[in-house]
Amino acid sequence: MVVCKKKKRVSEQELGKKLIWTAIDTPTRLIVCFLIGDRTLEDARRFLKDLVSRTKQQPLFTSDELPHYADGLKELFHELVAQKPTGQPGRPRNPKKIIDENLDYATVHKTRDKGRIVKVETKVVFGSSARIQKRLEQLPANTINTSYVERSNLNWRMWDAHLTRKSLMFAKSFRWLKAKFAICVGFYNFIRPHETLSRGQDRVFRPSTPAMAAGITDHQWTINDLLKHRATIN
Repeated sequence: MVVCKKKKRVSEQELGKKLIWTAIDTPTRLIVCFLIGDRTLEDARRFLKDLVSRTKQQPLFTSDELPHYADGLKELFHELVAQKPTGQPGRPRNPKKIIDENLDYATVHKTRDKGRIVKVETKVVFGSSARIQKRLEQLPANTINTSYVERSNLNWRMWDAHLTRKSLMFAKSFRWLKAKFAICVGFYNFIRPHETLSRGQDRVFRPSTPAMAAGITDHQWTINDLLKHRATIN
């Protein structure tokens, strides 16, 4: 996503492209958290730390092949194990970083030919393939994929003209981009009924939002409810 301002109004560090990081819980379709920042390891750390702080159980992580995800997860899910003394003089060896054996993380690689996806490959980065497959059986898609995040990206581009591809409506204010995107996420989570969540086996439409499916609220919000809500920061 491109965020631009005139150079006389802002420093060079604030110009250029920005990445919108989003995390979605596939069973409830809830956007758990988001971050608008740079495509850097530092922002990946911030995003993953926020995501992990909002989950009660260690989730199954899936993403594209951006290496910052793996680096950030290694920093969050590891323990330092002291190494045995060598008996040699000098400073003792530094503790060894051991990745949590319960960490499950897989990536999706897409091969494109002239802009079209011709092949999709998956890879288990951390964890057991058998355990990951067992966890996938309890999820809607049953496969390692990034489809839910990609579908939500379509919503953002439809709801915010500043995120539309190949247009002159690029965002000129980083501050207002973040504010507008927060409203879009709130609208998605609390106000707009999700088609899949709203239709049961009888196919009768009963409005249900991701926040309702996640047990955060027991009713569909209005725009007034959203704008008047005061968030509690722990």
